[in-house]
Amino acid sequence: MSKRVLKLGIPAGSLQEATGELFRKAGYNIKFSSRSYYPEIDDEEIECLLIRAQEMARYVEQGILDAGITGHDWILENEADVHEICELMFSKVSRKPVRWVLCVPNDSAVQKAEDLAGKRIATEVVNLTKNYFAKRGVNVKVEFSWGATEVKPPKLADAIVE
Repeated sequence: MSKRVLKLGIPAGSLQEATGELFRKAGYNIKFSSRSYYPEIDDEEIECLLIRAQEMARYVEQGILDAGITGHDWILENEADVHEICELMFSKVSRKPVRWVLCVPNDSAVQKAEDLAGKRIATEVVNLTKNYFAKRGVNVKVEFSWGATEVKPPKLADAIVE
């Protein structure tokens, strides 16, 4: 009988080291190599794969991974049908959950979300942003941003969600 191995997604990028530290505190030794997307872990029943947190829930939902470490925000953004086991209180800069914020330029006349009706919003979390404005009955154009979102207002977007 072959031994079942847990396929575990580890967030690549900014959360990678914080996740490694979390595993060390739990008694596991995990080693990352700049040349591999398969970190070594001192448990033969776990196989790790580095993947972007933004994609994690999708691969768990599809059964490609058995479990993964990602944010609740990315589960919502991907509308993934997965079971959340627990909330880990850490992010790349603190031990607090991530907060997405709606931002406008300092000199903007916008004081509340409703003031953005008919305007353009740039963000990496398109679904979350659309849902936020829809719940408030505010019609906006939401565009995906590939990065450097903060540079978009006021010329490329009226506001951003970061």
